[in-house]
Amino acid sequence: MKQIVKIQKLSELAVIPAYQTAHSAGADLYAALESPVIIPPGQTCFIPTGLAMEIPEGLVGLIYARSGLACKKGIAPANKVGVIDPDYRGEILIALHNHSMQDSVEIQPGERVAQFVLTPYITADFEESGELCASERGAGGFGSTGNI
Repeated sequence: MKQIVKIQKLSELAVIPAYQTAHSAGADLYAALESPVIIPPGQTCFIPTGLAMEIPEGLVGLIYARSGLACKKGIAPANKVGVIDPDYRGEILIALHNHSMQDSVEIQPGERVAQFVLTPYITADFEESGELCASERGAGGFGSTGNI
């Protein structure tokens, strides 16, 4: 399934998101940097993409870590999954967090820093109720369905 998403380049350094294979779910987002950025251990830096998007109503853009950066360099989006609502028109910034407690990480200009997944969403009409119907699980929380 394909969907047109209008993109505006806000910087000459911006790179249009790209899928690396025919069946990739996520399109890579690139760092629109003039020079490298150092992310110190345990710190978060906002990395510009130089892009704004017009995401169609009923869809949301989700920003996920690139597995290579997360596994090899220990950096991933600070909020785990970024949410780009369809009414947002500002620059897409990637809040990258360095999970290392010892090593700084350098982000290069034009480096692939995250992946963008476009997906439908459903909104809810929340209705207060005095009680909820029973279920087999009930109020069992963390670890209640396993041995943890």
